[in-house]
Amino acid sequence: MQKYYIFTAEKEGLVAARPHAVSPSSVLAKGQLPPWLQGILLRNGPGMHTIGDTKYNHCFDGLALLHSFTFKNGEVYYRSKYLRSDTFNSNVEANRIVVSEFGTMAYPDPCRNIFAKAFSYLSHAIPEFTDNCLINIMKTGDDFYATSETNFIRKINPQTLETLEKVDYSKYVAVNMATSHPHYDSDGNTLNIGTSIADKGKTKYVLFKIPPSVPEKEKKNSCFKHLEVLCSIPSRSLLHPSYYHSFGITENYVVFIEQPLKLDLIKMATAYIRGVNWASCLVYHKEDKTWFHFVDRKTKKEVSTKFYTDAMVLFHHVNAYEEDGHIIFDIIAYTDNSLYDTFYLKNLSKDSEESSKLTSMPTCKRFVVPLQYDKDAEVGSNLVTLPSTATAVKEKDGSLYCQPEILCEGMEQPRINYDYNGKKYKYIFATEAQWTPVPTKIVKFNIQTKEMLYWGEDHCWPSEPIFVPSPDAREEDDGIVLTCVVMSDAKGAPFLLVLDAKTFKELGRATVDVDMHLDLHGMFIPEKDLKTETE
Repeated sequence: MQKYYIFTAEKEGLVAARPHAVSPSSVLAKGQLPPWLQGILLRNGPGMHTIGDTKYNHCFDGLALLHSFTFKNGEVYYRSKYLRSDTFNSNVEANRIVVSEFGTMAYPDPCRNIFAKAFSYLSHAIPEFTDNCLINIMKTGDDFYATSETNFIRKINPQTLETLEKVDYSKYVAVNMATSHPHYDSDGNTLNIGTSIADKGKTKYVLFKIPPSVPEKEKKNSCFKHLEVLCSIPSRSLLHPSYYHSFGITENYVVFIEQPLKLDLIKMATAYIRGVNWASCLVYHKEDKTWFHFVDRKTKKEVSTKFYTDAMVLFHHVNAYEEDGHIIFDIIAYTDNSLYDTFYLKNLSKDSEESSKLTSMPTCKRFVVPLQYDKDAEVGSNLVTLPSTATAVKEKDGSLYCQPEILCEGMEQPRINYDYNGKKYKYIFATEAQWTPVPTKIVKFNIQTKEMLYWGEDHCWPSEPIFVPSPDAREEDDGIVLTCVVMSDAKGAPFLLVLDAKTFKELGRATVDVDMHLDLHGMFIPEKDLKTETE
């Protein structure tokens, strides 16, 4: 039996880069959605790339646009709103780009003294970054934050999408940037990693923990005042720290990968006066090694053995877990840095002569690293004892050279059933990314059988799939998958897609009468985790 749901869309538009309200409208959505689906799918991504007569260079520079689908009593409501960051307000007020992003450097109005501005940049090793938090959504206690990869996050109301306080990590821990992919432990703590640049003559990666709550008498955001540094990992280079987008955790360890895609701090500090963007200061050293770091979550100390593999570039960890004295972790890796370059807007243009094709296929790699092994094992012996083609070979200096098992190729933006995070698992939900950076399908991958299920339609570009478990789930894939789909066909309307996670068959869709953007990341917030208006 087919059921119809009233779908309410509330959108926000811009005229001359100045926001105005647009009346809500209603459409019909087809399908049979599970009655237990109550809550909000909250998404984040770049939404505005032109301000006045100025344009951003890169897709990932655009001003953050939040959007949400609220499921309540058989109805679906849509909202979208630009994040009212300081960056947004400054740009809109000036009607031009005045705050620099990673791929776009902003310069002062010609009537201002460009030399004074340049010297103010040179007086700081790293200039203050943007608070245009356009990448992901983070939960801390009962609160939600829009995040990017700088030291700033912005608190938001997930029900109204209102922008609230700005939080500066650097006031609570010595970091200049942090990941947009934190983890959450069984006690509700938020775990994250940031880079501390040239602090007391050292550059290091700082693992920190934010508690979920504090005593009632404390002020707002006081959970950050109780932030705890768990461990610091020295960078192998003072002036060339590794770039990283995510990390992994198991029951007892944090998995951090120091890759040879590095930030050149001298180039970053002088980028403004040299007339280049910060992205040009990100350099891939293909001749270098990739180093694995494992931090014991109980002792807060790093495992002393040195583990490494060949040069590679990665953005997303999939999952990690422990088995019989080994740490097993799965990642999506590349042999070069072409993924970022393909998202320059000039390369994504239909009329572009530049190639927007990836030169490296994303590959899901499984590394199996033995923590417990015979210290007297012969040099050259493989110390992996689990059934896997992954190897860890002992070197003369006692380090272990690791080679992965290839699980599959051609997928990105991996998500799992987060109840299995840090545990042995079976399924990955992801977008398909072949030789083009824009996904055309979403996939479900069975790690054990290597079986893949697909959903895709002509002219459809789906976003990162979000798995939502059913309340009475008994198996890992008991639940649904949510994804937002935009259309490359001008006549097609974007829509929310709901799939049965087990069969990958469509349960329903809700078409939106707005120009939905191709977003990056987000989360589903169950109704029980949403504050009431009186709280």
